[in-house]
Amino acid sequence: MKKILFSLLFTHSLYAIDFKIASYNVENLFDFSYSGYEYQEYIPHKHNWTKKNFNKKLLNTAEVICDINADIIGLQEVENKNVLTLLQKKLRSMGCYYRYSSITHKSKSAIQVALLSKYPIQVSKEIIVHRKRGYRNILEVKFILDKHPFFVYINHWKSKASPESYRMLSARVLKNRLKSLPKGSEYILLGDFNSDYDEYLHLKKKHNDRAGKTGINHILNTINARRIFNRKDNLEKYAFSHYNLWLELANYKRWSHNFYGDKQALDSILLPFTLLDGKGIDYKDNSFQVFKKSYLFHKKGYIFRWEYKKRKHQGRGYSDHLPIVATFSTTKGFKKRDTSFRKISINELFNKTIQLPILLKEVKVISRKKRKVAIRQKGSSDSIFIYGIKSLLKLGRVYDIVVYKRKFYNGVYEIIDFEIEKSYDTNHTNKD
Repeated sequence: MKKILFSLLFTHSLYAIDFKIASYNVENLFDFSYSGYEYQEYIPHKHNWTKKNFNKKLLNTAEVICDINADIIGLQEVENKNVLTLLQKKLRSMGCYYRYSSITHKSKSAIQVALLSKYPIQVSKEIIVHRKRGYRNILEVKFILDKHPFFVYINHWKSKASPESYRMLSARVLKNRLKSLPKGSEYILLGDFNSDYDEYLHLKKKHNDRAGKTGINHILNTINARRIFNRKDNLEKYAFSHYNLWLELANYKRWSHNFYGDKQALDSILLPFTLLDGKGIDYKDNSFQVFKKSYLFHKKGYIFRWEYKKRKHQGRGYSDHLPIVATFSTTKGFKKRDTSFRKISINELFNKTIQLPILLKEVKVISRKKRKVAIRQKGSSDSIFIYGIKSLLKLGRVYDIVVYKRKFYNGVYEIIDFEIEKSYDTNHTNKD
């Protein structure tokens, strides 16, 4: 008997426990009971919010969660504990058993954040961001897996219709809580942050926001000296820093929400260095992905969200967000891979057989028209167009950019996907 027990313990220590964590904004998962705080569109028996349509929404949400098959999944826009329980029952009827759950309970709030888990929950805690209506509380859930304790934090920050100061407050409250954890704690930050991974480059001034300051980048420290932390960085050197898993994907794949063609990475998974250090629990290399099953898209190509047209629920669709997923392991899973890019000149981009991605050093924006710019390198007469640049590249400014994708259009190559590696200050000169 002792030999058998020793063998079991020894075998267990040889193998990693891999587990999958996901985040999914389910878009307004309301129940069919009236509480007085529902959105107007979800008051029972109004706007075609019938028992039949409620059951269809519940079924569709369960279908996605079952298909993701995560061990732990953070959810946003769940109305209350009642509908979360109904979702668990629906999942169980489909053969997807999530025995454990937790949800926030902010009073007078129409929606909450929640978590479903196949692993036992040790402790759950609700972090109050602000008692004012409109701010959403953050859910903290503690697990112990293979003797390794770790925390998961589910977030749903204020939308971009509000000033960045609202999201900065959520970030500060979260940061204060994280700093109270024992040194070296392992935790995962996930949810709908309503912020791009590079939000500081997109921040608009219409709300009189502080110049360039964002919750996700500056408070949670995903950047250093206006550059996003990537795999080359040793986060342990930087106080309270985080790696955003969107950096695992090529730039053009970094989106989970598509608002009329404006693709954004509003949902994120952020990790401290303790999830990347080869000890305890680690992120599993190359496992981050956006869940993009075909049924989540309309036949015309856009995200097949839950349809509400002409003030009526149509009884079809899923959510306006796509789920994001990553795998973690109780043994070494993360490997620092070489992310250095080969430096070339612009004229080499016209080579048919060139291997991407590549790095273009010190390119200057020499012309701009709507979403198209032309760039040129110092000492060269060659230039190339970049399309779909939004507002990132400024006329006359100099940048280092990584080129991920190009396209042959009207007899010439153009860049269609890129990332800013470095932005030079206005005093930097690059004479064409």
